[in-house]
Amino acid sequence: MDCRLCKSRAELFYTGQLGEYFSCTRCLGVFMSPDSHLSQEGERARYESHTNGEDDASYQAFVAPIVDEIRGSFTTGKKGLDFGCGAGPRAISSMLKKSGYSVEQYDPIFKKDTSVFRHRYDFIACCEVIEHFRHPAREFLKLQALLEPKGKLLCMTELLTAEIDFATWPYKDDPTHIFFYRPKTVKFIQDTFGFGKSTIQDRLVVFENSP
Repeated sequence: MDCRLCKSRAELFYTGQLGEYFSCTRCLGVFMSPDSHLSQEGERARYESHTNGEDDASYQAFVAPIVDEIRGSFTTGKKGLDFGCGAGPRAISSMLKKSGYSVEQYDPIFKKDTSVFRHRYDFIACCEVIEHFRHPAREFLKLQALLEPKGKLLCMTELLTAEIDFATWPYKDDPTHIFFYRPKTVKFIQDTFGFGKSTIQDRLVVFENSP
């Protein structure tokens, strides 16, 4: 099986209720076999069951690491993109707009407005998005190209670290979670897709564009 991120050789890593998972020998990403992916209709149904409204205090606390990083890195008036915004009102966009930022939204299922790709952004938020990428190489190339110099791509996801037992890891049990990143995968993305820097802060992964 070829890796979905770097096209290198991947080996069978785990077989479970949702299907087979492969681990790349180069970038160390772990991904679900494409044969086990949900249909787009199945994905839509799964996402529509989420209740992450803009006024949900618990969800606002969940996305706070992204919002706080943006507030600490960029002055108000800067322009951002909420990539993978999902259905309905989005807490990240709402919180940032209230703080004086300009935020566009895009989602491949619910808000497929490709006009947002005609512009470049100071920051791009991807909250619980990158683990859903069917074609991660294509998506990271696109996202890097959309950033202004010194712009930041802020991703929230749960990394697959050394202490995690994949067989009992709840994060893999969502059938829409199809690509998982190890810390070394993050460094591979930085080096391969044109980012100047990457940092990991618990669940928050930040890629910074070169000047």
